[in-house]
Amino acid sequence: MRESLVHVFGWMCSDADPFKESIQLMIDKLAKEKQDDINHKDFCVEQLNENEGKLLNEDRTKQELLAKISDLASTMDDLGKAIEMLKAEIAEAQVNLKGAGETREKMNREFQSVVADQRATQKLLMAALNVLKGFYEKAALVQAKSGGKAPAGPPPPPSFKSYENNAASGGVMGMMQQIIDDAKAMEDEATKAEEESQQTYENFVKDTNNAIEEKTKDMINKSQQRAKAEAEKVETEVNRDESLASLEQLYQQNADLHRSCDFLLKNFELRAQSRDEEMDALKQGISMFSGATFTNLMQAW
Repeated sequence: MRESLVHVFGWMCSDADPFKESIQLMIDKLAKEKQDDINHKDFCVEQLNENEGKLLNEDRTKQELLAKISDLASTMDDLGKAIEMLKAEIAEAQVNLKGAGETREKMNREFQSVVADQRATQKLLMAALNVLKGFYEKAALVQAKSGGKAPAGPPPPPSFKSYENNAASGGVMGMMQQIIDDAKAMEDEATKAEEESQQTYENFVKDTNNAIEEKTKDMINKSQQRAKAEAEKVETEVNRDESLASLEQLYQQNADLHRSCDFLLKNFELRAQSRDEEMDALKQGISMFSGATFTNLMQAW
């Protein structure tokens, strides 16, 4: 063994410079590898931290977009229900309006029939009353002109009574007049009721039309709000999809970084220490070749 060392040392001493250069190249290579590890480590730490920050921000953005989509969907649902309710209320109001119109027409026909009947009654009884009045007034006038004297000519037969006004005629005419007055009063009452009913109907129509107009405006406004919410929801869903794509890309980048960096980060100190020890040993070797003697080598051995 000692002879082999002598032989090797002799060979190394005879060609020391090229050998030292080779060792130096090895040292330089290890130093470069060490620096590459340092650069790679710095890159990994920076990129992992940046990736983690982007993931947190993008996940927060995604959650905000999902919450916004949920709120918009709820708003659209509420507006849709409100619109349907307004439609139903408007339809019901229109049905009520139509029903009120039909009822008003029916009541007006009844009114017209009552008025026609009462006016016909008044006309008929008035004509009859006028006939009776004329008859009795004429008879009374004839009797007044005769002065109550017997008419000229032969006397009337014993069974013939002189003409006198019918005592019941006043009662009949009074009853007829009462019926006429009642008919007129009924006509007036029916007319008043008709006017009140017509006014009530007109007020109902006015109030109902105003309510329909307000509900229609409200429905149009809510429809516009729903359309706006729907458009915003579609836009937000596009942003959500973009956020999900960004997250997928960031997760892939994160996985790639871990594949590239985990081993280095985990073993960085050990690799650095091993390289330093190897570089120190090689540097000692160069020092030995630069000033060592065979005797020193053998003593070290």
